[in-house]
Amino acid sequence: MTTILGVSCLYHDAAAAVVRDGEIVAAAQEERFTRKKHDRRYPEAAIAYCIDQIGGAEALDAVVFYEDPVLSLDRILKNAIELAPATGKTWAAAARSQLGQSLNVAERLRQILPPRAGDNVFFVDHHLSHAASAFYPSPFREAAIVVADGIGEWASTTIAAGNDRTVTPLRQIHYPHSLGLLYSAVTYHCGLKVNSGEYKLMGLAPYGEPRYADLILDRLVDLREDGSYRLDTAFFGYLDSEAATNAAFEELFGCKRRDPEAPITIDYMDIAASAQAVVEEAMFRLARRALRDAESRNLCLAGGVALNCVANGRLLQRLSNLDHIWIQPASGDAGGAVGAALELAHSQFGAARHAGVEHGRDGMRGSLLGPAFGSADIEAALKAKGLVYHRVESRATHDEAVAQALVEGLIIGRFDGPMEYGPRALGNRSILADPRRPDGQSYINQRIKFRESWRPFAPVVLADKAAEIFETEHDSPYMLLIADVRPELRRGEVDWHAFRDGTGDMMSVLNEERSTLPAITHVDYSARLQTVDAEGNPAFHRLMTAFYRLTGCPVLINTSFNVRGEPIVCTPEDAVACFINAGIDLLAIGDFLVFKHEQPEEIRRLEGTMQYEPD
Repeated sequence: MTTILGVSCLYHDAAAAVVRDGEIVAAAQEERFTRKKHDRRYPEAAIAYCIDQIGGAEALDAVVFYEDPVLSLDRILKNAIELAPATGKTWAAAARSQLGQSLNVAERLRQILPPRAGDNVFFVDHHLSHAASAFYPSPFREAAIVVADGIGEWASTTIAAGNDRTVTPLRQIHYPHSLGLLYSAVTYHCGLKVNSGEYKLMGLAPYGEPRYADLILDRLVDLREDGSYRLDTAFFGYLDSEAATNAAFEELFGCKRRDPEAPITIDYMDIAASAQAVVEEAMFRLARRALRDAESRNLCLAGGVALNCVANGRLLQRLSNLDHIWIQPASGDAGGAVGAALELAHSQFGAARHAGVEHGRDGMRGSLLGPAFGSADIEAALKAKGLVYHRVESRATHDEAVAQALVEGLIIGRFDGPMEYGPRALGNRSILADPRRPDGQSYINQRIKFRESWRPFAPVVLADKAAEIFETEHDSPYMLLIADVRPELRRGEVDWHAFRDGTGDMMSVLNEERSTLPAITHVDYSARLQTVDAEGNPAFHRLMTAFYRLTGCPVLINTSFNVRGEPIVCTPEDAVACFINAGIDLLAIGDFLVFKHEQPEEIRRLEGTMQYEPD
């Protein structure tokens, strides 16, 4: 039996994971413990959690880091020398990071190991970690793999082939040419935050038209039929400054970078739509080439670009040589911890693939790999804040009460079982609501999440009912695919002519009832879909079934249990704090139900008083 700890950190989304004989035991991001969103620091708390899940560090046989710091330093040095003296400021910051932290990682990891493990500290290349995270937990014995992100050591895009216990890189594109950096540059230009606002850009795109797509393909990126591409780096700032774009980029699009607090006008909506269209086309060509090169009809995706569920959904619609797709739910850098540990387990220690692959199931355990808490911990957190609560030990009664509250229009914070690994809340750390309420999108954005009204919400649907509501034949357990609401459920169309001839105010279309499920139907009738079945998450499935019995509706709004700028809640204390601050009507936490209207006045007055960093 071989037990391996994987670690990723020092860029963004630090994480740790532990793998035993090819099976993932536990995984978590550091941000959930430190409450600092996208925390990049060495993940002490996440490591401690993972080690606790295996009974202590004595059980470890090896530790592995998700990239090679020496190769990263090589890129930084060569970039600094080539572009000097313009890189003076950025070189100093990067050198401090690499020399002061990254090159010290080996020693910190070595200190974790018990003496019997000797010097078993390993490093796996960044993109191999991503590729391993995509293929090894997948339900496939063989598959093509595409990794696309901002940057690893040198690679920004990798095509690989997975075959049982081997991942073989086939082709790569290197820095400074990067789809991830292209998308981040547009994110920055549109006044959104790099490394967290990219998903906002994806949600913004349907409000616009891709009228700049040809300009991007003509001037910014040379995209070829085989999926290879090159950026014209003269338009970008990331090589020699701390900004993603420069004056040439602004001149090309005819507008300055948007002030983050300014209204979003038609121009920025169209730029977002154009960048989305280009990335979709690039991913299509890359995936088509990968399937051909790997001689497979199965596709696995990882890297930050793989979190673009719109692009992922388009692959299913467009690729004639694709049968099945599987996407790592922690596709960003956090997933590198799992990937590095799995790569080491299979390549160095001969571990077998996870047990589910024999039955066509993945090995991610629903991505429910984080901490869970018992009733004593939960009750202590409730008592510590002086909350009024009810204990309902019968889960059937508990689910019926929550389902009835949803029917009555209450907003529910659900905290139950292990925490999710990756950026999506999948039911265990979720805010839930009835998708049929016409004001659901704007109400929850403003009163609950304290964020922009235009941002769409994802639906979660009972898997066996998904095809009745959405145009899909595929399961989407990790909320990483889009699907359109079926035509017979739609209600009218957005008057885009009036919208574009006017001020471009999103509120003019936001509250129109676009379907019988208006709160989860985006302006283009799409939805970022999550499917739930009794095997993947039985407790959440039972709650959804209770709601379905009461309403005939197999769908709920599912958004992450947090507010703007805050990580998803981890502990009962985090959940209680968010419940008090946000306009959540009912906290369903373990065996307990906590109604906002039953709380003392001094607690109810605290709603909306806590401040968080904008995201």
